[in-house]
Amino acid sequence: MVDKKKMINRISRAEGQLRGITKMLEEERDCREVVIQLAAVKASVEKVIHLMVTENLMNCVVKDGEEVSKEKLEEALELIFRIK
Repeated sequence: MVDKKKMINRISRAEGQLRGITKMLEEERDCREVVIQLAAVKASVEKVIHLMVTENLMNCVVKDGEEVSKEKLEEALELIFRIK
């Protein structure tokens, strides 16, 4: 699996950014600054999703050298399309 610790660190960082955004809103900071920070959080979360979905797909396609069923591959692809 993708390094779980790295994913947890990314999620924790995004959580901290969200708390910072809340503070920015309370301080009535400029809208552009807030939007930039929101975009950064979005990108961070999307990266974690990408890592997890990629890992899931790889596990479905390559499983100890065994041929993977069409259904398992379709499930993995459905997950990819759902997040887009």
